[in-house]
Amino acid sequence: MAKEKKFVESITDMELDFPQWYTDVVKKADLTEYSSLKGCMIIRPYGYAIWELIQKQLDERFKATGHENVYMPMFIPESLLQKEKDHVEGFAPEVAWVTHGGDKKLEERICVRPTSETLFCEHYANIIQSYRDLPKLYNQWCSVVRWEKTTRPFLRTMEFLWQEGHTAHATAEEAQEETLKMLNVYADFCRDVLAIPVIKGEKTEKERFAGAAHTFTIESLMHDGKALQSGTSHNFGDGFAKAFGIQYTDKDNKLQYVHQTSWGMTTRLIGAIIMVHGDNSGLVLPPMIAPTQVVIIPIAQHKEGVLEKAGELKDRLSFICRIKLDDSDKSAGWKFSEYEMKGVPLRLEIGPKDMEKNQAVLARRDTGEKIIVSLDELETKIPELLKDIQANLLQKATERRDSKTYVAHNMEEFEKEINETPGFIKAMWCGDQACEDTIKEKTAATSRCIPFEQEEIDTVCVCCGKPAKHMVYWGRAY
Repeated sequence: MAKEKKFVESITDMELDFPQWYTDVVKKADLTEYSSLKGCMIIRPYGYAIWELIQKQLDERFKATGHENVYMPMFIPESLLQKEKDHVEGFAPEVAWVTHGGDKKLEERICVRPTSETLFCEHYANIIQSYRDLPKLYNQWCSVVRWEKTTRPFLRTMEFLWQEGHTAHATAEEAQEETLKMLNVYADFCRDVLAIPVIKGEKTEKERFAGAAHTFTIESLMHDGKALQSGTSHNFGDGFAKAFGIQYTDKDNKLQYVHQTSWGMTTRLIGAIIMVHGDNSGLVLPPMIAPTQVVIIPIAQHKEGVLEKAGELKDRLSFICRIKLDDSDKSAGWKFSEYEMKGVPLRLEIGPKDMEKNQAVLARRDTGEKIIVSLDELETKIPELLKDIQANLLQKATERRDSKTYVAHNMEEFEKEINETPGFIKAMWCGDQACEDTIKEKTAATSRCIPFEQEEIDTVCVCCGKPAKHMVYWGRAY
């Protein structure tokens, strides 16, 4: 009989070809499938289950801070999109347009939403009249379309899923408080749920969201040393309010413009999970967002009582974790490889010899360690291990990020580090966009953020040598 092929044989080594490794994992872990329309992806049930857990836990955080979910149309009339000049210019190259309805040409082109600021602004102008109507704390879960030139599943596709918060406030101070509050919600979520450490800071003027007065970001570092913008929070000031006439009567009966914010996270978070935690056996999922936290693999399942015991354990443990029993006729070795590829945090093995000893074997996905546990102690041991795996993944990701964060005092050091040991580079900046452009032209690195926690690495700009204003995180990015 021919030897059964291992499930993970075709995985590319991440050290040899990281982009191909990423594609292999996405496909082999059964996260997505390609669509017949180039640039679009089909999110398979396992990939969508990860998104559902992300969505559920983010949504709980939004509601705990007073936000309500709404839904806006997916179509935007061109005249509405044109109302905020900077905004429309920023999105114009990526907009998909509808020109026909059925067989009739439309009198006005309709945009398939790339984002929903203009729709929320139109709505706010209609429903906000008094200070009593404020604040408006809205969020929506939807998809958006941006006509991308290059695509990669989860990281950059023409249509992707996201949430977009849109809020309106009476004062600039309240809007700024909201902007930073939601940035912190994102940062805490990445750390506590996704086990991904992030750098918090403000984007430079060049990298700001179109139409925003200030854009704040959380930046994470992938296994290959590239940065990924993982969430953004924008303070619009009263710019959109003036463009759309969103005014309210204050307590002194005077007309004022509202101050607005917007903030969003997308399915690219799944890409971040893959690239931060994955290894050459496939996906490694933090327990907090793993659709299956424990998989039961019966050993010698054809022998009397094995499947019955496995089923009994599944029923018992379903109260403490998300658990699956694989009683298919695949070999145990195949199943081991398959669930390693899918990143399931814990594997529980139970066979005739284990049953005789009233024990099971627990195998950790993050370390590969196998632990023999009494069946009587599973309800205590499994939660402990899941908690430890979650903490270990965060620690490993933090240590890797810190080991790939470098300091550059001049352009020679900057270019050497970015080319030889890719990662975050901390370097001083004078605040001039010309230097920002020069750095990108020479190194393909962009400013990731001006971190809230500033360090004085030097007194002069890494590029021009003039007095520095900020320490900036730089890096090549997805």
